[in-house]
Amino acid sequence: MRPPAAGRGPMGGRGPFGSHMMMGKVEKARDFKGTLRKLLRYLDPFKVTIVIVILLAAGSTVFSILGPKILGGATTKLFEGLLAQLSGTGSIDFAGIGQILLTVLGLYLFSSALGYLQGWLMTDVAITVTYHLRKQIMAKINRMPFRYFDGTTHGEVLSRLTNDVDTVNQTLNQSLTQIITSFVTVVGVLVMMLTISWQMTLVALLIVPLSFVVVMIIVRNSQRFFAQQQKFLGNVNGHVEEMFGGHIVVKAFNGEEKSIRKMAEYNDRLYGAAWKAQFFSGIMMPIMAFIGNLGYVGVTILGGWLVVRGSITVGDIQAFIQYVRSFTQPITQLANISNVLQQTVAAAERVFEFLEEEEETAETTSPVKLEKVRGEVEFRNVYFGYVPEKPVIHGFSAHIKPGQKVAIVGPTGAGKTTIVKLLMRFYDVQEGEIRVDGVDIRRFSREDLRRMFGMVLQDTWLFNGTILDNIRYGRPEASEEEVIRAAKAAHVDHFVRTLPDGYQMVINEEVTNISQGQKQLLTIARAILADPAMLIL
Repeated sequence: MRPPAAGRGPMGGRGPFGSHMMMGKVEKARDFKGTLRKLLRYLDPFKVTIVIVILLAAGSTVFSILGPKILGGATTKLFEGLLAQLSGTGSIDFAGIGQILLTVLGLYLFSSALGYLQGWLMTDVAITVTYHLRKQIMAKINRMPFRYFDGTTHGEVLSRLTNDVDTVNQTLNQSLTQIITSFVTVVGVLVMMLTISWQMTLVALLIVPLSFVVVMIIVRNSQRFFAQQQKFLGNVNGHVEEMFGGHIVVKAFNGEEKSIRKMAEYNDRLYGAAWKAQFFSGIMMPIMAFIGNLGYVGVTILGGWLVVRGSITVGDIQAFIQYVRSFTQPITQLANISNVLQQTVAAAERVFEFLEEEEETAETTSPVKLEKVRGEVEFRNVYFGYVPEKPVIHGFSAHIKPGQKVAIVGPTGAGKTTIVKLLMRFYDVQEGEIRVDGVDIRRFSREDLRRMFGMVLQDTWLFNGTILDNIRYGRPEASEEEVIRAAKAAHVDHFVRTLPDGYQMVINEEVTNISQGQKQLLTIARAILADPAMLIL
């Protein structure tokens, strides 16, 4: 999350002390320190780069802080020269002013160059770390036991792979260097303000506690409304997705009116919570602008009095006002960053939890390889339960001879799909054994075992790609002629040739541009092309 920019200035709008505060409830990690240590271990190879980034960020900030003080000298020269010109005792020193302006320009250019370089280096670190995290997650997915996916929603896994890793990336890319620049800015600006006038600094600092008191009061009152807003927004999104996905059923059972009433109820709740949340969020800036403008008034009046007394110059007032405008923004950024860090560590914790999940049982160190698979399958007194204490298969035995066709029938929940999962070693049996051609399937590598079977699931799965590539999924090296032969065997070829672009037609991400029956036929063609020794339908 990017912290908001500073305010506009004293003539209305945002005052110098006005800035947005992060709203809403922040998710926190259960083990903040432990997760942070793990995250830092990922940064260990980049220690030298990060040190360089810190030095560059600090240098860039210091040079930008020096600018207003030096620029104030140009204002003073211009003011004094103008007075001298009016009184006839001198003229404006344009050469001196030009030299000061060139010096400031050089400082700002150098500061920008350092800032660009540190940003480029930190982006490289962030992208590299998240690249390796995603690679590890993808490799981990292929090692996860089937029961993990049975008990975890797709959205949960996708959220860890995308949203959580993106959160880590954004924090590394933005917030890490912002901590350095914000801290250096606060300290540097405070020092520069004190060198100009301790009295004006005291006036400026008196406004800061008042600003934070107002912010905390507003945040405390608005948090519950932002939480409600997120909850009701989720209800609205869920209802829309549900109605869109099941619109045929809704229309078939005349459920439109009920759906509209439910949507109106969710929408009304969202409206009420969002209105209150945005009201509290909206009143913050006018109040902060008012407080900020009070600060400007106090600083300006005191500064004018000090100029009259000869304690400071006009250029000092200009520089001081610029410093005041720069002072509160980094303080607010640091407050926001603390929330961002909480969110980031919580996201990293979810990623590390996934990476530390229990994996499939290890493969045998010396797997058996069959020269020719005959297709004999035997279940011997098999016991299995998804929860070990609650077996769903009790002492199951069966013997299927090569070439034999066997139908497994039974009511819903009897264990038909479970038997297939055990045969494919998506799960391992708890007692007994399963043999293929007389060999316990645990003695095969999972890859070799699954290559023996072709499987067409009840829930068809096709990916966003051409029909040709979808059929070829089990055998990527298959020629187009082989794909067409398999398609003809599965009675797919005829309907494919009636489609636009035929075998080159792209199936969309939602797989809605072909019918359910056509999906099933394509998966059968895929299984036929793989040419397995045994086929499960």
